[in-house]
Amino acid sequence: MLALSKSRRAERLVTTSPLTADVVRRYVADDIGAVVGALTRDGLLVSVDHLGEDVTDPARAEAAVASYVSLLGLLPAGSDVSVKLTALGLRQSRRLATANAAAICAAAAEKDVTVTLDAEEHDTIPGLHAVHAALRREHPGVGVVVQAYLPDSLDRCEKLGGARVRLCKGAYTAPGGYARPADIDRSFVRCLKILMAGTGYPMVATHDPKLLRIASALAVLDGRDATGFEYQMLYGVRPDEQARLAGLGARVRVYVPYGSDWYAYLMRRLAERPRNLAFFLRSLISRH
Repeated sequence: MLALSKSRRAERLVTTSPLTADVVRRYVADDIGAVVGALTRDGLLVSVDHLGEDVTDPARAEAAVASYVSLLGLLPAGSDVSVKLTALGLRQSRRLATANAAAICAAAAEKDVTVTLDAEEHDTIPGLHAVHAALRREHPGVGVVVQAYLPDSLDRCEKLGGARVRLCKGAYTAPGGYARPADIDRSFVRCLKILMAGTGYPMVATHDPKLLRIASALAVLDGRDATGFEYQMLYGVRPDEQARLAGLGARVRVYVPYGSDWYAYLMRRLAERPRNLAFFLRSLISRH
C-alpha cells in the first residue's frame, strides 16, 4: 500500500473510480465547515490538514498558503492546522518553506489557532526540525510531529523541551527504521515517557488501546491534568473511542484531512490498519 501511494498509475485508477467515493468520504471531509462544526458540537477539538504534498512549483506552494489562510476563517478558536512542509516548498528550499509556514503561523495566531508541522518521508525530517526550530523563535507555540518508527525519535523528543509535540507511530518507511510493530510500540512508549515528564505539551496520536492506557497512566504519574496533554485520532477512525474519552473530560483532537489531493493520504491510512483495508475492499465488492 505504501508503494501504491507513490504510483501515478495506481492513483489514476483509484481516483477516477466511482467505487472509491464512499471510502474517501469516511476518512476525508468533503465539507470541511460542516465536519468541523459537527465535531465541535460533540465536544471534540480539530486539527485540519489541507491535503497536498511534494509540490515542485513555488506558485503551488503559495496557493497552499492561501488555502490555509482561507481555511482559518472556518475554524473556531482553539483549533489547529496541520501543515506538510513539502506542500510549502521544502523540496525547493528550507528558506521558502520557512517563509510560507511563518505566514500561516502569523495568520493562525490572529484567529487563536495553533499550527503543527507534520512529519513526512524520512529524508524530509532534518528539514522539518530545522524549520520548526527557526519558527519557534517568533512563534513559540508551533508544534511538530515525531514519528516513533524512526530510531532517532527518542533523541528528538529529548531536544524538544517546552514544545508542542505530536507523537505518532509513523506511516512511512525508512532505512534503519523500526519495522516490527512491537519495536515501534516500545519506541512510542519511550518517547511518551520523555514527553509526559517534560515541560512541553504532549499530543498522543494513536488509536492503539494499549498505548492509550499507558498514556493515561503516565499523565497521572507525571501530574498532568486534562489540560496538560491531549489525545489525537484520525477522522473516521474509532469515533466511539473519541467520544468516550471526551466524555471522561479528556482533550481529544480529531485530525481532519480535506481537499481533492487525497490519494496518498488514503493509501497510507489503509497501509496502517488492516481493518481499514478490509473496509475498503468490502466497499468495492458491495458496489459491484
